[in-house]
Amino acid sequence: MDSTYGHAVSLAVPVFLSLIVLELVVDRVRNTRHYHLADALNSLSCGIISTGMRVFFGFLGLFAYEWVLGRAAIVQLPASSWLTWIFAFVLYDFCYYWQHRFGHTVGLFWASHVVHHQSEEFNLTTALRQPGTGAFTNWVFYVPMALLGVPLGVFLLVGVAQLFYQFWPHTRHIGRLGILDRWIQTPSNHRVHHAQNDIYLDRNYVGVFLLWDHWFGSFQEELDEEPPIYGIRGQLRSWNPVWANLHYYWAMAQDCWHAGRWRDKLRVWIAPPGWRPADVAARFPKEPYDPVRDFSRYDPPRSLSLSLYALVQLGILIAANSHFLAVLPKESSWLDVLYFGFILVSLATLGGVLENRREILVLEGARVASAGIAAVALGSWFGARDPRVVLAIGLFALVSLGWLYVSARKRQSGERPVPVGSVEAAGDL
Repeated sequence: MDSTYGHAVSLAVPVFLSLIVLELVVDRVRNTRHYHLADALNSLSCGIISTGMRVFFGFLGLFAYEWVLGRAAIVQLPASSWLTWIFAFVLYDFCYYWQHRFGHTVGLFWASHVVHHQSEEFNLTTALRQPGTGAFTNWVFYVPMALLGVPLGVFLLVGVAQLFYQFWPHTRHIGRLGILDRWIQTPSNHRVHHAQNDIYLDRNYVGVFLLWDHWFGSFQEELDEEPPIYGIRGQLRSWNPVWANLHYYWAMAQDCWHAGRWRDKLRVWIAPPGWRPADVAARFPKEPYDPVRDFSRYDPPRSLSLSLYALVQLGILIAANSHFLAVLPKESSWLDVLYFGFILVSLATLGGVLENRREILVLEGARVASAGIAAVALGSWFGARDPRVVLAIGLFALVSLGWLYVSARKRQSGERPVPVGSVEAAGDL
């Protein structure tokens, strides 16, 4: 397990959440409305999934890195030298550039990366909307660092530092930064990267140093006459964070299955995103790209009480994820898997709550009831055996059930959902 990453995330979460709250306050003061409840909650949910998946499956990349470092490295660099750290950070950023670029130009890698671009907003929660399947493929781009003798500990720490640097450029509240926009990743440059406008599409891949985009011809500056439009072409139209991570794999698997030629079955996975075999496209046509439809916000109507319920529940799940990361090294593997599985199911049902789906509301009730009963019956919560904690979980489960029941009754009785865009809109933060 990648315990270095898990520990770093547990330390960074309070800082990230504080900055998100600060940006939200600025957003309210300026009345810019760059935050949208369901979108923000979905981004945070994807971030929680990404953290757990990397902690569990990060060993794949670590095993490969250690193997290459021990058996094929050209040289062994000393971790005690500051030159090693500088070299490692620059080299990591270079490798990241190619990982990111392939993530936009090869279907298999886009299937993992697409989740980061699904948000129709652009704010600091978008920065935490990271892929859950990246641990299976992204490590291949960093093998050159092992070949060049970068110690494993140095590799892990510069990777975390480079990733955390990319948090702050995800904002619309910081404008142009003059000369900095020419040399490093800034909010202006990254707004371009997240835009789906033709002129901005697949540009500005760097993590930190803009040098790579200039060298390899992928730089595009932000234009005043072309405001960025965020999201992906062909909306996901779901708030389920599990489906957000899997939907493009499923689309490629279907095309692969239906393709008549073996060459096309293989090409589906390595072709640029959006490519489809001719016979499959003819048999199963998709709607052509429509700017009006694809630029419209997805947000099924729901009551204000249901929106607040989802907000509170995600707050509890963020706390549960922090607890999960804290007890991870102390508990048995099967208990860790069970805990993460509970968090995963909880995030999926919470997505259904945001979509106001009746069958998911029933599942959410079952989830909350099961958690409360299990905690009280066992007298513990994944290592936490304090009676006060157990009692608090039981009481919160009871309150949540009542809250969910009232919200569901209002839904059945035909209470008019709060429409998107109104002053009291359930979807606006």
